[in-house]
Amino acid sequence: MTAAPAVRPVRPRDAASLVLLRHMAAGPRVLMGRRPARSRFAPDVFVFPGGRVDRADFDQPVAGALAEACVRRMAAEPRLAAALATAALRETTEETGLILPADHAPLTVAARAITPTNSPVRFHARFFLADAELAQGEAADSSELADLAWRPLDEALRLPIYDITEAVLRSLQTSAPPFLMTYRAGTTRVRPLV
Repeated sequence: MTAAPAVRPVRPRDAASLVLLRHMAAGPRVLMGRRPARSRFAPDVFVFPGGRVDRADFDQPVAGALAEACVRRMAAEPRLAAALATAALRETTEETGLILPADHAPLTVAARAITPTNSPVRFHARFFLADAELAQGEAADSSELADLAWRPLDEALRLPIYDITEAVLRSLQTSAPPFLMTYRAGTTRVRPLV
């Protein structure tokens, strides 16, 4: 009897999300929506707007570049870092209807996460943070995000969310530094990004 061949992990795809924060007198609110129940990735879970990088994201002009520290924390060469920021802005517009200028300068990195090696769909996701003042228009549900709303952080933490989303929300509550979340042998590992 021969042993089954080892299954190689799926290579993670580059992806980016935008965590839009609205500052209110009662406390900050974050924009989140629920993924469709039939989604291949993250079905029926609340997420920040975002998605994978498209080829066209590499060729878009921008008004301002990402800060050097932002590029370093993303573990990406500058061209990929710019494409990630463009993807986060583009996906937010596609999924919420909000218009964001093509300006990377106001963006900061909140977190990075690499999904587990045993996952059939894997991402190396970067979570950008931006002030909601940068967005124009009104957020509205789309085919990719339903129940879209500006939620207080405590309310967002009670929704069905993944651990990375919870970690980002908790870091916003405590003003924690950016972090990297990875998974190895069934264990979640978190370390600060410098």
